[in-house]
Amino acid sequence: MLDDRPPIRTRDGHDSRSHEGALRNLSYIRDTMERSASFTAVPGWGGVAIGIVGFAAAAIASMQPNSRLWLVTWASAALVALAITVFATIKKARKLGIPLSSGAGRKFTIGMAPSLFAGTVLSAVFYQHGIPAELPAVWLLLYGAGVVTAGITSVPVIRVMGVFFMALGTIAFLSPTEWGDGFMALGFGGLHLVFGVIIIRKYGG
Repeated sequence: MLDDRPPIRTRDGHDSRSHEGALRNLSYIRDTMERSASFTAVPGWGGVAIGIVGFAAAAIASMQPNSRLWLVTWASAALVALAITVFATIKKARKLGIPLSSGAGRKFTIGMAPSLFAGTVLSAVFYQHGIPAELPAVWLLLYGAGVVTAGITSVPVIRVMGVFFMALGTIAFLSPTEWGDGFMALGFGGLHLVFGVIIIRKYGG
């Protein structure tokens, strides 16, 4: 509807209605940017759920009689974690009113993809060469690198989590391979749980 009211001029001669419209536009842009920044954070409740899966997978994997079943356990846990991530991300995006195709969300996914792909390839290579015991260190290090890279488009706490994963992976490389499941529990269980709670408290779930 057209506004037929005569313009109200400010002291500097500008139309006050235009000024108010500009302020509303700026407020809308600022609100959208804030919601987008919150969306780029890994969903906190999803992180907590993934942490629980990580602890359970570490316990189950440690009881497997051979490397094939051990690898199947962790691969299954990874698929469950991926499903949780997708569900939690969709839920958070809807809560914030942000489309999943938003630039920030897309950049985060692209940032994670190379490390996840490298981890998949190295898993097959290490298994074929009979050294699957080295995989926990590889997974932790590559996952952390991916989170740090993807976290450039997100809030700082995401990058901090990635650095912790990388540090844990480095320590795992320098430690006995028998400790692999323990390091996996600390990383994919403990770090996801701790940082998931932080995200819930600071960034709205």
